[in-house]
Amino acid sequence: MIMEFLEPAFMQRALLAAVLVGITAPAVGIYLVQRRQALMGDGIGHVAMTGVGLGFLLNSSPVWMATLVAVAGSVTMELIRAYGRTRGDLALALLFYGGMAGGVLLINLSPTGSNANLNSYLFGSLSTVSTEDVTAISVLAAFVVLVTVGLRRQLFAVSQDEEFARVTGLPVRALNLLVAVTAAVTVTVAMRVVGLLLVSALMVVPVAAAQQLSRSFRTTFVLAVVIGTGVTLGGTVTSYYQDVPPGATIVLLAIAVFIALTLLATPLARRRARAAEAASAECDMAVPVTRRPTDDVTL
Repeated sequence: MIMEFLEPAFMQRALLAAVLVGITAPAVGIYLVQRRQALMGDGIGHVAMTGVGLGFLLNSSPVWMATLVAVAGSVTMELIRAYGRTRGDLALALLFYGGMAGGVLLINLSPTGSNANLNSYLFGSLSTVSTEDVTAISVLAAFVVLVTVGLRRQLFAVSQDEEFARVTGLPVRALNLLVAVTAAVTVTVAMRVVGLLLVSALMVVPVAAAQQLSRSFRTTFVLAVVIGTGVTLGGTVTSYYQDVPPGATIVLLAIAVFIALTLLATPLARRRARAAEAASAECDMAVPVTRRPTDDVTL
């Protein structure tokens, strides 16, 4: 049967989670790309590993514990970015590597944790998405969509030019922290499907692919979400049939879409450039030459 992948209960949960991830990751990623913080999701993923380890150690939900730790880490990262000077990059490096090392240590200290559990959070796993995970992902995804869509004008203004946004009266510091927190929530939303090590790619690559066809923020936003949803669903189904890691499959599909759209957009951009040059030349020829008073003077 063509639709047999919909029969297993774990695939139904995985597909629902994939749709939510496909929507939320590019929705946040577009602001990170505008702010030139494309790798922020990668750093948050490292920090969230400590939360996963704490979840196993304390016998609580790894998703919710990872959310709390990732939010705390993202706020710290934003404060370092805003106030850090010469040692800001060193502080961020310590935060990233410490988060990853702490997660590995804690999950191995836990009586219920194992390397198999760790791999499922690092690279994603279809069969381990539980009903509780889907509930948590749905709640967190609703928060992300509410922020990224409801405050899109304010977030775009801050992402484009902080000084201009501050002059217009926007609460720049609060909005920056909100972007950081939303990115942290998105990482924990995506970790069960894509994995903590690959979630940053899903935040960035669909946005970069959409930018090949559009220059307006609204169109780029919509296209990025469509591409994100398409590759997460495609990667999840491919993973089911081919028994390959879902996270890696989703990211490779996203990169393939980026390459295809780049190849498609290049000749279109050249045609537009030639058409613009031709139109400019026609306008120059159509403008009458104004004679100066000295033109008729014979020296």
